[in-house]
Amino acid sequence: MPNSRNLLGRSVLLILLLSWAGCRKEQPAAAAQPTTGPVSKITVDVRPGANSGGGIVITTPAAEFHLLRSGYLQGFLLKDGQRLSLDDPAPNSAGATLIANGKNLGDFTYDVDHPSVTEAKGKLGPTGKRVEVRVTSKSADLDKTLAIEVYDDFPQLAVVSESYKNTGQNDVTLAKVTLQQHRFNAALAGGKAQPYQLWSFQGASYDWGKDDVLPISASFSHPNLMGAPVNHGHGGGIPVVAFWNASVGEAIGHIETLPLVLSIPVATGRDKRVDTGIALDATRTLKPNESFSTPRTFLAVYHGDYYEPLRMYSLALQKEGWTLPKPGEEAYNIAWCGWGYEFNVTPKQMLGTIPKLKEMGIKWATLDDRWFDTYGDWRPRKDTFPDDSIKKMVGGFHRQGMLAQLWWYPLVVEDGVGKYESHKYVVADVVKQHPDWLILDKDGKPARSFRGLATLCPALPEVQQYHKELTEHFIKDWGFDGHKLDNIYTVAACYNPKHHHKSPQDSINAMGKVYDIIYQTTRSLKPESVTQICPCGTTPNLAWLPFMDQAVTADPVGAVQVRRRIKMYKALLGPEAAVYGDHVELTSITQGPRGERDLGEDFASTIGTGGVVGTKFTWPDQGPRFRDVNLTSEKEAHWTKWTGIYNSKMLSKGDFKDLYVIGYDVPEGYAIAKDGKMYYAFFAPDSKTWSGDVELRGLSPGKYKVYDYANDKDLGTVDAASPRLHTEFKDHLLLEISKQ
Repeated sequence: MPNSRNLLGRSVLLILLLSWAGCRKEQPAAAAQPTTGPVSKITVDVRPGANSGGGIVITTPAAEFHLLRSGYLQGFLLKDGQRLSLDDPAPNSAGATLIANGKNLGDFTYDVDHPSVTEAKGKLGPTGKRVEVRVTSKSADLDKTLAIEVYDDFPQLAVVSESYKNTGQNDVTLAKVTLQQHRFNAALAGGKAQPYQLWSFQGASYDWGKDDVLPISASFSHPNLMGAPVNHGHGGGIPVVAFWNASVGEAIGHIETLPLVLSIPVATGRDKRVDTGIALDATRTLKPNESFSTPRTFLAVYHGDYYEPLRMYSLALQKEGWTLPKPGEEAYNIAWCGWGYEFNVTPKQMLGTIPKLKEMGIKWATLDDRWFDTYGDWRPRKDTFPDDSIKKMVGGFHRQGMLAQLWWYPLVVEDGVGKYESHKYVVADVVKQHPDWLILDKDGKPARSFRGLATLCPALPEVQQYHKELTEHFIKDWGFDGHKLDNIYTVAACYNPKHHHKSPQDSINAMGKVYDIIYQTTRSLKPESVTQICPCGTTPNLAWLPFMDQAVTADPVGAVQVRRRIKMYKALLGPEAAVYGDHVELTSITQGPRGERDLGEDFASTIGTGGVVGTKFTWPDQGPRFRDVNLTSEKEAHWTKWTGIYNSKMLSKGDFKDLYVIGYDVPEGYAIAKDGKMYYAFFAPDSKTWSGDVELRGLSPGKYKVYDYANDKDLGTVDAASPRLHTEFKDHLLLEISKQ
């Protein structure tokens, strides 16, 4: 685990740059040329000063970004006449550090008095400013160019890049570089909060079931390794960490479209402030006149919770070439999954549920884990799916007007080592035939994925073709209408010498290509297909995020994770994204003598936030082994009520509105606009009874009827001039608001 305290450093003195009197406008070196095009509203000013003062101020209509003489980039949100910030730099806090020739270079001098200011030329918009600063070191023959770009289309986002050049006569060996170093202090926003008392989004895929939206504690420490495998096969993640309180938020991350291997450690320091930064392995040797450029990172300032920076991040990536598909209509239909029958499900059990699925208006059925004999070969098990029973089962669903998804796990293979549940691994035929397709680690051994499986290298064209053929077989030959791709995290770096990679990270960078092939092949065969990808228990991976129709809340541990992960995906994939709330049974989990018991029935946490409903009930009664998921008569009435509500409202197709701040608005609130109406969902803390006023934000002027659509109750009217409703409810309150 990286030691954030040593990495980022800290002190106790606060630098406040609240007065910029005497600033002078810095003009570009070249004379400005007449133009008839759009003109940037962004200004760049320079403040002269002593070593500990002065700097460069980049001002937009919504934010200020101050580059201090130490290299620290300080962000301010301009809102309601105030300049708000969490940044609390210590004296001479460096914005970046570098280990070169075995030493931590701490003597960089930033020439902030003579920046080069030009028009931005990147992809984030037609207008903006680019500021370049020359940086030198007294102890090493290294010159650095620091560039900051701010665009009018992204006025709350500063994009930073650095380039190091060997200016000497001898080689310079680089080791680690740390960018976007920040020290945050909640107390800057006023009030009595401790400096660390912020809410946060931690983007790493690290540990099954852990919260990714959570408050910072006095002893908080997260390594946030991105891109690479961690913790027995997890890994990937969204390379963003965000922090906020009721007044202001700040976030850092990178905006490269590839899943870079780096870390964004977060830790509460001894001074109770929150330290973070972006650290990456820069190991290489620069010969004279050679250069090394870092990935582009960003600092965002905003008001709200993690939705705001994740939405900015997504829109920036889309400008950079990230293409997000629009889900088809079928991606919004309710899904039933055969996982209620666990590993040994049969065609008879799958097809036996059809009467109840049709009664409840459930369109999808998913054949889940262990229908196959061997990971990698993906042939049906002879004991549970003999002969052509899979194809016949799919046909049975189709004849009833239903659609079917298939569970599988791309890229992994059995190589005879290990086991999972009762299944002992053999050597898959694909490994026997193509042993050179495997990812090898530094020791020349097969690299392991989740479940201890070996992995095929996605950078090989042969592996990509193999997965195209598998997809065609599942969709065209067996007749499936889509996929449930599960346990999907990342892959290991590949050191197989027979692959002739330019870099071991070629395998990590190529992972998304395989998922793109699966997605595009499926769509070409069945345009209304649904491909779902599940990073079980964790955040998704930037690598494959654009190659699916339906995101999934990924084995949530309770209803709170369902809601907050739906909000995360609505930010990343768009306010109308199809986000599967996963099995409703997962909204309440307990541990019993025989392990996990899934007892949830909280449909409201999926419906009210705009998610797609799912369930894994068994029917008819399968006996005591499946007692937790058997569809009893009592449960059937509850399930029928809520599937009916979902199908009648279809809020998953609505426009998700970010109007409430997680951690600071109580009760927890969500809003969706659809068909000229507003829909609100409020959730009581700890599922207790809540009494008080709720504020119906986002209404245009006028009077509105208020309807509790979960309980079929008319709750009167509200006026948008004072849209508060006094109410008392337990667990949740779901409202439909229509204009009178």
